[in-house]
Amino acid sequence: MKKSFALFFIVVAIATTLISSPEFTIAKIFLDKIDKEYGVFAKRRAIALVQMMSSVRDQDEMKKMEEVNDFFNQTPYASDKEIYGVSDYWATRLEFIGHDKADCEDYVIAKYFTLKELGISPKKLYMTYAKSLKYKTAHLVLTYYETPKSIPLVLDNYNYKILPASQRDDLVPIYSFSGDELFSAKQAQIGKLVPASSAQKRPWDELVITQQKE
Repeated sequence: MKKSFALFFIVVAIATTLISSPEFTIAKIFLDKIDKEYGVFAKRRAIALVQMMSSVRDQDEMKKMEEVNDFFNQTPYASDKEIYGVSDYWATRLEFIGHDKADCEDYVIAKYFTLKELGISPKKLYMTYAKSLKYKTAHLVLTYYETPKSIPLVLDNYNYKILPASQRDDLVPIYSFSGDELFSAKQAQIGKLVPASSAQKRPWDELVITQQKE
């Protein structure tokens, strides 16, 4: 019992410090909601997320991607059926942290919104459907284009190392889409969304959304 109280006060102390930082408007609402819906251990995970974001906010984009990718890849994989009881569910970042389980779409969504909040332009971030040759299944990864014509970097929960798509022979890209176009930039609307249906079968270097070309 004493240990539980000590943990509670540590969490409160850290949370109070973090939410005083104006850079991250998510903190207070996010932490309070996590605590209410999922409990103190989920709140600890949420605080770890805010701490990580605070530590990299002044770093370059590559460092931000590495830290965000590593953070979310620590979460165990589980199917939507196991977590939510349905065959297809796109979880919010809050649900990701709360359940401490995720499937490939959930990793991508959490990484996307965190990197966007850290100042990386959504014009550089795309959700890319691919076929995993290793696991013989459809897969979703987050791709980062430094410029519209760059070979993208792949942030993945299968291979934890961020690599250029040209070095990911285990993935065959199918199509990409912009998170902002799909989600209207509101994370709370993600749950149960259906991904874009029109596939564009192109090589990696041509997988660029129309908006990026305009």
